[in-house]
Amino acid sequence: MRSEEPPRDPLDRRKPLLDKEMPWMDPLEPSAERPMSEDEPLTITKKQLVNRIADQTRQTKVVVKGILQQFLDEIIDELSRGNRLEFREFGVFEVRERAARKAQNPRTLEKVEVPAKRVVKFKVGRTMRERVCEEDRPVPPPRPRIDAAEARPARPRPAPAVEERPAPKAPPQAPPSKPDSPF
Repeated sequence: MRSEEPPRDPLDRRKPLLDKEMPWMDPLEPSAERPMSEDEPLTITKKQLVNRIADQTRQTKVVVKGILQQFLDEIIDELSRGNRLEFREFGVFEVRERAARKAQNPRTLEKVEVPAKRVVKFKVGRTMRERVCEEDRPVPPPRPRIDAAEARPARPRPAPAVEERPAPKAPPQAPPSKPDSPF
């Protein structure tokens, strides 16, 4: 017979945690935190994330802050090198080149040249899309792009069905007036 383990001291940060004690790490487990309000979304700071993770993992805030900052620095370093970062189920960060273009100053209506630049793009992953966008249906895979030379001519679409409506009734006519009447 197995004896039950004695209850753990909540302040003891040296003992490893089991997965069953960290339900927040399960991607299929719905979040037990406060519901998101549509009226007022909250701004969560890095400090708040550090505090939350430190409480849940029983690590010190200094350790969690160092790990989180190192993670963010690594993302910035990889993107600055032009690399693509893919986090399965979360999303993809990549750098794209934006071409130079002409723009117009809305106040002065003066034409200005906007130089080419690099921008960071983020494509949402499946799990984030399902949780944040509240999609209930599976997302179809993207269609492959076809070159113009390979493209087939489009088939003509059938005309939309039009309901036949009865002809509008003619407005009632006034009775013929008498020849002697002023009206």
